[in-house]
Amino acid sequence: MSAIRDALAQYVAVRRALGTQLREPAVTLGYFVDFLEAQGAEFITIELALRWATESKLVERATWARRLSMVRRFAFWLSAIDTRTEVPPSRLLDARHRRKKPHIFTIDEIGRLMAEASRLRSPKGLRAITQGTLIGLLASTGLRPGEALALDVSDVDLMNGVLSIRQTKFGKSRFVPVEDSTRAALTHYAEQRDKLCPRPRPEAFFVSERGLRLHCCAARDTFARMCCAIGLRVAAANPLRIGRGPRLQDFRHSFATRRLVDWYRAGLDVERELPKLSTYLGHASVEATYWYIEAVPELLHLATERSCGRAQPGGAQ
Repeated sequence: MSAIRDALAQYVAVRRALGTQLREPAVTLGYFVDFLEAQGAEFITIELALRWATESKLVERATWARRLSMVRRFAFWLSAIDTRTEVPPSRLLDARHRRKKPHIFTIDEIGRLMAEASRLRSPKGLRAITQGTLIGLLASTGLRPGEALALDVSDVDLMNGVLSIRQTKFGKSRFVPVEDSTRAALTHYAEQRDKLCPRPRPEAFFVSERGLRLHCCAARDTFARMCCAIGLRVAAANPLRIGRGPRLQDFRHSFATRRLVDWYRAGLDVERELPKLSTYLGHASVEATYWYIEAVPELLHLATERSCGRAQPGGAQ
């Protein structure tokens, strides 16, 4: 193990001890260290960091900036140990983050995705039921993909239909009750998983064909290719790329949007109900949930109609 790889292991351990999960940065920085070792570099330089961050020409500038920001945090920490370390300036690859417009899945699209999942082939047949159950869970609960994939067997109460979401974004934990149909689907998956993968495996609820915890990257890649297969994504010219289009995260947006639309159409006081949805989704504040109203034209229209309707009875205000 090189000195810089050993330093990365220490960095990840320290950050996690302080309460940060550091899943994506740990993997991404591992690739960066691979790059440094291939270059024969003994320490981080701004030139090497910038070259690595921008080596892929098929991604957005924001991705370059995110990759460099991970290196910058690592380099800042490492500079206290190795004074040769150069820390990239914070504005070297500045790119304003813009939230992507969410894809709101229709019931028909979800059905087609579930059907496509059932056609996934694998030696044990575990890939199809894992991907299908994951999609069904995300669509019916609005969980973040990372939250669903981080579930352990002990987090899924199949008797009472309650999920324990532990220390996720913003360090928050919560209990998520699920409907009976979702509980039945999770129970069926657990039975099939244990039958197809009887060997000892980690505590993970969702597992890969090899019986290991299903990784986010694998789940996203499979989902993107499923979207291409049913026409929801345009396949990229490069076969190694998965194109652009709906993401697993969009099930969360779809869940929140459908709930808000139903409330508006039912004539409920959405402002009063919104904190309940915010708590269920694990948002840091109600303001984060308001974003769905602004991001989805139908919701914005319903909200505007409701606001105008309140103002009219009493005359001009």
